[in-house]
Amino acid sequence: MVCKPLGPQSSWTSALNGIDTVFHLAARVHIMREIASNPLDEFRKVNTFGTKTLAVQAAAAGVKRFVFMSTIGVNGDNSGDIPYTEIGQPQPHNPYSVSKYEAEQILRKISAETDMEIVILRAPLVYGPGNPGNFLSLLHIAAKRVPLPFASIENKRSLIYVGNLIDALATCATHPAAAGQTYLVSDGEDVSTPELIRRTASALGVPARLIPYPPSLMRIAGKLTGKSAAVNRLTGSLTVDSSKIRRELGWKPPFTMEEGLRETARWYKEADFK
Repeated sequence: MVCKPLGPQSSWTSALNGIDTVFHLAARVHIMREIASNPLDEFRKVNTFGTKTLAVQAAAAGVKRFVFMSTIGVNGDNSGDIPYTEIGQPQPHNPYSVSKYEAEQILRKISAETDMEIVILRAPLVYGPGNPGNFLSLLHIAAKRVPLPFASIENKRSLIYVGNLIDALATCATHPAAAGQTYLVSDGEDVSTPELIRRTASALGVPARLIPYPPSLMRIAGKLTGKSAAVNRLTGSLTVDSSKIRRELGWKPPFTMEEGLRETARWYKEADFK
């Protein structure tokens, strides 16, 4: 394993020697409290220009395939009633997703000018052992049996278990038909926010404590407190259609959501968070 800073000045020459396939999953992400005066510039340094530097050096080193982990945020942050697809118009909605979309465009240009094949995966929320960010917060809340006013939310969210994502990445690295393609991936089981909480609590072996509260009032409260984005993630729908990768590459998730949540809960309990 090679651990180096990812940026526009990074040198990967020695690490790329004799390498056929690159999996690029590193990114500036999960910045819970942004302190940069220009967040987009900071995201671009790593996610856009850092990716460009790595890809240019990979192509020069003779790497045959470059698998890039992007984000469903490139499509947008609310799919409504119609799941996102690969042919939908990109609508990156924040500095992170903008930087990832710009990286995708750069990678396609590099691929067109070299012999290196590019495969891009866009994933929704990834969960599994070791997960940071919002899903870890959900585990904390569920484990503490905190009452949550989410019982009235009627939405749909796509997720992907890390084991399923790893399998999809491996398929994209080896399948001949994946070259030059972009794929959306998910577990294939879309759930509402309250259903996800119930399933997570069940995996932890605790009851889910959900109480009804009008989502419209939650949105108003979000606007008044400057938390609209967080409220929209809780109440809005974000689903993906992963039929393309299933059809073209014959891929299917090796784990169910129940299995993924159970393994995540096992890790969480063994980690003994206080």
